[in-house]
Amino acid sequence: MTDHLIDPHVSSGIAEFPMDRAAGCPFDPPPALSKLQAEKAFAKVRLWDGSTPWVVTRYTDQKALLSDPRVSADPTHRGFPYWDAAQANRGQDPQSRIPLFEMDDPEHARLRRMVSAHLTAKRVEALRPAIQQIADKLIDAMLEGPKPVDLVEAFALPLPSLVICELLGVPYDDHQFFQENSVIFGTRDAPPEATAAARDKLVDFLDGLIGDKIANPGSDMLSRVATERVATGELSRADLVQLAWIMLHAGHETTTNMIALGTLALLEHPDQLTQLRDTDDPKLIAGAVEELLRYLHINQVGRRRVATEDIEYDGHLIHAGDGLIFALDVGDRDESVFPEADRLDVHRDARHHLAFSYGVHQCLGQQLARVELQVIYNTLYRRIPGLRLATDLADVPLKHDAFNYGVHQLLVTW
Repeated sequence: MTDHLIDPHVSSGIAEFPMDRAAGCPFDPPPALSKLQAEKAFAKVRLWDGSTPWVVTRYTDQKALLSDPRVSADPTHRGFPYWDAAQANRGQDPQSRIPLFEMDDPEHARLRRMVSAHLTAKRVEALRPAIQQIADKLIDAMLEGPKPVDLVEAFALPLPSLVICELLGVPYDDHQFFQENSVIFGTRDAPPEATAAARDKLVDFLDGLIGDKIANPGSDMLSRVATERVATGELSRADLVQLAWIMLHAGHETTTNMIALGTLALLEHPDQLTQLRDTDDPKLIAGAVEELLRYLHINQVGRRRVATEDIEYDGHLIHAGDGLIFALDVGDRDESVFPEADRLDVHRDARHHLAFSYGVHQCLGQQLARVELQVIYNTLYRRIPGLRLATDLADVPLKHDAFNYGVHQLLVTW
């Protein structure tokens, strides 16, 4: 019955993954990965530990398999394609899984329900005036200070940090502590012991904070979840600590990268920047955010999954225990879905991009990220119309060493 199927175990010409970006092309996916996409929808790649999972390169196949219940995000399954040694060390301990990200339904769905009501489009939209106020204050400080300024330190990092702290009820005075430990956790090839220590510090900090909120709840999100879910026994304190940790980490780190890298991309595409800076059309601004999310797609290690059963898909046989990597950065550059995909076009309808992944694990905080980016891209360039790089593009330090792509520093002036 399956004689006609292509078995991934007989593939040859295995490339190393992740692949390197081209020098001088900071916004494009690795050329070897784009070439692989043009040649085949599925290919074997070799990881840091010598394992050879399947990389899925094309948009339609990525959506189909990411929504397949036989494809698991749980790293405790045999054959899971680990990011690094730290994840491999955690791989056999279910208690060490990253909440939501490394869980399958029904456990994943149960935890997601506990917080999703607090991150609806309506609730997030209500935060827009507060986000606008934070953005304006940070820009005021930039305009009053010396030049050049590091946009990451002065704006891209503090804005989402302030927003997520306000939303969750985390004292902003502690932001330096959680930012430093989040950087360690988000660095590829960080020593496993350093990653574990950073995570433990954050968990201990949040456990103490949530203990305070259980005793004296406020109006913030963690207090509400503690009151509505922990006090009723629906959610354990330990579960809330883990959820708070991942929301705190993901809630500032990814948006920080998009603010700085998106600004760099727009400065290098002045025609697109002019259109965005000079408009007051909220639809154009919202569309530009979606296009920048598609064009930049900051995840550069792929969404990692494993097949829990044999899967026959489009002439391919994926065995139970086969690792799967969804290279969504090239999926969002798939010419069959996004014509002239390598061109940044703020007028493109890019709402169906995969920057927030797809299926049950689609990013829980995507509405918050959208509103933050809409405020930023509608405010920063309008208030500082002469914004420009203070260095050569070649001198911008890029995050080749991180799970999520971005810039370590972005010196700008005006």
